[in-house]
Amino acid sequence: MDLSQAAQKHTFDSTILREYDVRGIVGETLTPADMTAIGRAYGTVLREKNGRTAAVGYDGRLSSPELAVALCAGLIAAGVDVVRVGLGPTPMLYFAVHHLGLDGGLMVTGSHNPPEFNGVKMVMKGHSFFGADITRLGDIATTGAFAAGIGQARDETVLDDYIRRVSGDYDATKGLKVVWDNANGAAGEALQGLVSRLPGAHILLNETIDGLFPAHHPDPTVEKNLAQLKAAVAAHGADIGIAFDGDGDRLGVVDGQGRVLWGDQIMCILAREVLADLPGAVIIADVKASQVFFDEIERLGGHPVMWKTGHSLIKAKMEETGAPLAGEMSAHIFFKHRYYGFDDALYGAVRLLSVLAKGGESLSELRDRLPQMVNTPELRFECDDKRKFQVVQEVRERLRAAADVRVNDIDGVRVLNDDGWWLLRASNTQPVLVARCEAKDDAALDRLKKALTDQLVRSGIRPPTFD
Repeated sequence: MDLSQAAQKHTFDSTILREYDVRGIVGETLTPADMTAIGRAYGTVLREKNGRTAAVGYDGRLSSPELAVALCAGLIAAGVDVVRVGLGPTPMLYFAVHHLGLDGGLMVTGSHNPPEFNGVKMVMKGHSFFGADITRLGDIATTGAFAAGIGQARDETVLDDYIRRVSGDYDATKGLKVVWDNANGAAGEALQGLVSRLPGAHILLNETIDGLFPAHHPDPTVEKNLAQLKAAVAAHGADIGIAFDGDGDRLGVVDGQGRVLWGDQIMCILAREVLADLPGAVIIADVKASQVFFDEIERLGGHPVMWKTGHSLIKAKMEETGAPLAGEMSAHIFFKHRYYGFDDALYGAVRLLSVLAKGGESLSELRDRLPQMVNTPELRFECDDKRKFQVVQEVRERLRAAADVRVNDIDGVRVLNDDGWWLLRASNTQPVLVARCEAKDDAALDRLKKALTDQLVRSGIRPPTFD
């Protein structure tokens, strides 16, 4: 493999190479030249692994087409043959890699971030590309140690194949009344094709792809972004409302009463079908998930595993354990059961609708059957990148001497006592600490909040506002 050296060195802004992806502000921290260098560096790693082909897709942001062209140029210059699959959701790109038998895939997307952001999500040789892999892209670019070659490029339309594959796992005979909120994200065209193949009545909101996201911010894990969906569910008397994020790999769900089901609650319902088919299977959730999830998986005969937060980390744990289903509180949901193991909001929605249509209970009834806990939302508060991990370590050391708590330190500290649990962890992608508390009643929740607050104060950190 030829290498072309120093003349092509490239230095990235220090903020864009994240733990799970590349992400920056277009024109400020992320430019077309950066994307070309990312393509060349990724192509260099791919060729080291004896790979030669990669798919490239892009989301609906205004900057995405130009950045995708620059990314493809870098891949081609590294000697990689590129298959351009065009505009669509991130899971369509992942599907293309499997469907076309390619060695890698790169998706130009800003995910759920505001319009001025963009970036790249990557897979290679059937695995997530994250952490040290992404750090190495920076090392290759800084030294100019790029592979050199002349790759080819072609266009390939996979949208219809993707829609057929996703819709094919709806195996109920009846349909439901569903309101869908695409939030003007990249899944719009795929969603329209999907609902045309599903039984039932379907009402679409914000289905037009618009990179300015004029209706509302495309993050369904923030409840205020579900206000339009809740109102439409009530107005139409729908059974369920489903929302997507900006690139279609996370979903939000509300029941017929307009109540939100969070990622762990959605997983509890989806796990029923999986565990009926695969008794005793491992089901994974991240450290932010409710204790209700872990108890419910045990009750259903599964083996619950708590793991680190982060979609790439969850996918790696799935490969290690052979888990057929995994998910995060952020509602990245990963099906290996009858699917490919990547996070796909459209596919997750189809599986959820299928379960509901075949069952005798509404989503509201299934939600009410789960134990009802009181908890805080995910609390995120600023803390310097250099300090955030130190704070978590200080708290961990102090708790080792405590006799009345149990500490799980798989990802930060999750502290369990008779009242419930509280969590403190450092974000892998931002200069923030993340906290959450869950208890059996309000009085117990107050005690957990105080325990968390006390630990933060002892480390010189201003506690978050809980209300």
